[in-house]
Formats: sequence, C-alpha cells, structure tokens
Amino acid sequence: MPMSRPETGPLARLLATSLVCLTIAGCATSGPPPNSANAGASAPALALVEKRKTPPRQEKFPVPDVDMGRIPKQFHKQTVDYPTAEPVGTVIVDPGSRFLYLVQPGGKALRYGVGVGAAGRAFSGTADLAYKREWPRWTPTPNMIKRNPERYGKHAGGVDGGPGNPMGARALYLFQDGVDTLYRIHGTNEPSSIGKAVSAGCIRMLNQDVIDLYDRVGKGAKVIVK
Repeated sequence: MPMSRPETGPLARLLATSLVCLTIAGCATSGPPPNSANAGASAPALALVEKRKTPPRQEKFPVPDVDMGRIPKQFHKQTVDYPTAEPVGTVIVDPGSRFLYLVQPGGKALRYGVGVGAAGRAFSGTADLAYKREWPRWTPTPNMIKRNPERYGKHAGGVDGGPGNPMGARALYLFQDGVDTLYRIHGTNEPSSIGKAVSAGCIRMLNQDVIDLYDRVGKGAKVIVK
C-alpha cells in the first residue's frame, strides 16, 4: 500500500528500502506527512510538553470508558522510580515487561501498560518522534494483507480515524535517521490487548493513556525500544 513520504536523496532511499524490508510487518498508516525540511533532521529529545488541564480537551469522537478492573494493576498508569541517564522527556519501551516509560525529573518515570508486537514482528532500537496525529487514518501494510487477507484485505484502501479505527485516538510516528520505520505508538479499540504481545508490530496503549502521552511529549523526542 503506497504511503506519502517526504522527498529524500539516494542514500535515504537506500536506507528506506533496507529498513522497510526489515520492518514491513509493522503498522502502516497514512496521513499528512511531516514537513520534508524537518523529516531528515536529527532533533534532540525535547522537554516535556505541559499537559492541557483547563479547559478539558474536546475530542472529535467519544473515547469509551475502560473497565480497569479487567486490566492487571501493573499495567495501570503510575509514577515509578526509574533512574536512567536518558534525559527527561525520553520515551523508553520495554516490550518484555509490556511497559512504556516516560522519563521524569528526579529519577522517576510515568509508566504505562502497553501491547507489543507478536514474535518476529516487533521493532527495536532508537528512533525519533517525527510527528504525531489525533485520530489518525490507518492503512494495513501489503505484508499484513498477504498474511491475513480475510482480516486486512477489505481495509486495503485505508480506514478513516474514528472509534472503529485500530489506531485509536492518537498515533506517534517513529523515524530512524529521517526514514519512516512504519512503526507507531498508538491507541487501541481493544483494551484487553494491553499487557500482551498480539499487535502487528506497533506499540499500542489504552486510548486514555496515549492521549496523556501525546500531550506530554513533543516532536523530536527520543524513543528507545529495547
């Protein structure tokens, strides 16, 4: 499924080709591409973005309540001790433990429960948050359609953002060296998948949690997936 991408030179195209071959099992999404002047830039991690408190955010679509009693307590959002040399504002994902950490001052972190990629479909490494979208459009990759045509074939043309979109309420787009990894941190309309390895490779969060994370991190933030 073709995706809109910023213009790149021969070296970047070669990197993109190699990377897509390695990561094509991930979540492909479509939407307004990042500014081509910024997509290739290696931006430093940004300080936390102040969370909006007043007035409350008006969502384009309703965000269903989640029965947290059905989700193990360790996957509830909480502040934890997390000494690290990474700067405040860095996002660190530990797929093995099914946790995402947002580094805070004073040796602390906000910890969120996540769903991660099934075996053989997970991304790992260091990336930059190139851009982020509210209620993003989703398009399955050709590899996803090939692997499960019954499930994904009908969505080959893409799915608009909304409550039925598997990307949920927000998406954060991960790039390496200016090249789209095709992997995202995004919401989900399947809360029961949190704490499990079931996704097509992306990192999924409760919609309430990804909205919270979206408001706290800015473009250029460093993302580490162990």
